[in-house]
Parts: sequence; structure tokens; C-alpha cells
Amino acid sequence: MPSTQRPVPDPIPVPGSVPPDVTPDLKATAGTTPEPVTVDPPHDATPTLLTQSWLDLAFLHWAVDPAEVAPLLPKGTVPDVFDGVTYVGLVAFRMHRVGWFRLPGVPYLGSFPETNVRLYSVDAHGRRGVVFRSLDASRLLPVLVGRWAFRIPYVWSRMSVRQDGATLTYTSSRRWPGPRGARSALAVRVGDPIAEPTPLEHFLTARWGLHSTVPGRAGYLPNAHPRWPLHRAELLSCDEDLIAAAGLTAPKGPPLSVLYSPGVPVRFGPPPRVPSEAGARSPLALPHQRNGGPAR
Repeated sequence: MPSTQRPVPDPIPVPGSVPPDVTPDLKATAGTTPEPVTVDPPHDATPTLLTQSWLDLAFLHWAVDPAEVAPLLPKGTVPDVFDGVTYVGLVAFRMHRVGWFRLPGVPYLGSFPETNVRLYSVDAHGRRGVVFRSLDASRLLPVLVGRWAFRIPYVWSRMSVRQDGATLTYTSSRRWPGPRGARSALAVRVGDPIAEPTPLEHFLTARWGLHSTVPGRAGYLPNAHPRWPLHRAELLSCDEDLIAAAGLTAPKGPPLSVLYSPGVPVRFGPPPRVPSEAGARSPLALPHQRNGGPAR
């Protein structure tokens, strides 16, 4: 649950826009002022539809041109940008005890490794979110439910997460639907806790909903969880082609950001009937970009 915060100044939205060469039908949405980036959820995601825990997460992020990302997003959303660029994330973790409503989570079928490729989006109501281009998971039943019930591109893969001291290794090899054999193998060494994450680190991790395609519009599913406990992390190895398989240009260098988190419990709520006003007061707003760089 969100923690009690000391009084803070009024939140200031982080500018979100796309370059002029992005397709014209997105221009109206691109002019929307995004909601503030907040370290605590701006909503309580009730009533609860799904519960789960995300554990032992490795966050890898590369900067991407928004013009490349825009065609891959649901209609009615545009790339969310920071300092003029957007990001693609490769996030590997352990899903733990997925459950419906407030029932106890399922111990076997609801617990499995997962690695997703995600993009960052803003909709016409200013709601920031993520867009999943793929979610590799090792349990077939959750893959089928995710694809059918939530229109999320889950894929079935052989996967493992192994820990040796401070080092975690994540592997996956795709089985169905494809491209068969698409893979990732990465290892990170966990470092010190981060007392004060940077504005970019908040931008990449403090995401309180997901956008997906539903008939005629972009769907939005909100989530809520405690603020992220983040750690520095060193990338020891990364051999992957999931990003290219998701329709993006394969990264040509190391990620710009590598983070680790021991994890958080998560609740998903139903899509809101009336979106909250973009820019409304939220639990804690973060510094905004100013003159081409994040405020200090």
C-alpha cells in the first residue's frame, strides 16, 4: 500500500511529446500533457482483479528514437519521452503466486520465470503506462489466459532463473507461438541499494498501468504496489534477440540503465470509467525535465 508522505510542492508534469516526423494521426494525442511521474501509485487499483508478486527483477534499458517506437504502440497512445528519447526495456524476473481477486495466489501454475520487452506510452488522457511487445513465460496456462483475457502478447518459453550469491542468471528460449527459438541469456551482479533514484530511473520503473489494444481504442489496466526498492546492478553478460523479435532494431551497445529490485507485491484493478485529470495532485511528484535535462 502507498506509504504516508511528507508534504511536497504541487506536482509538475513531465513533458511528453513526439518529434514532427511521427505519423499525423498521433499528433492530437501527442499534445496531451502527461500525468506526473510519481514514486507511489496515483490510484488504489480497486476493486482488485489480480494479485501477484514480481521478484528478483533485472531492468535493462536502451534509448530508442520515438519515431521507431510510435508505429508499435496501440492506437491512441504515443511514446513517452525523457530528454527527447524513449526507451525499450528488457525486464527479467520471477512471477510469484498469481491470483484472482483477493483469493490466495496459485503456488505452481501462478509462479514462473518471465522476461518481457516493453515500451513506454502516454494516452489521450495523459496516463503514462507500458506497452508489452512480448512476455516470455514458462507456464502454458498463464500464457493462454493472458493472450485471451487481456490481449497481452504472452509467449510460451523454456526459462530459468538461477542465483549464486549476488549474481542472478536469467535464460529463455521461445517455444510458441514464435519466432521459435528467440532467446535471452543475461546475468547481473546485484549492488548497493539506491537511496535516491534519478529522475530517469523513476521514469523507467514507476509505471502504474499498461496500455493494450482493444476494439476501437487503447485499453488501460491500472496497477498498484509499494514503491520500488531499487539496487545498482552490473551487467555481466547479455545475449538476446527478443528485442529484435519484438519488431525493434537490435541494440548495438550496452544498456544505458541496469537496475535490480528484490521485488514488490502487486494488485491490478479494472480499467477506470472516467480517467483522472492529467496533472492532478498525486502522492509524490518527481523533478521534471527543464531545458533539455532533468531538474535536480
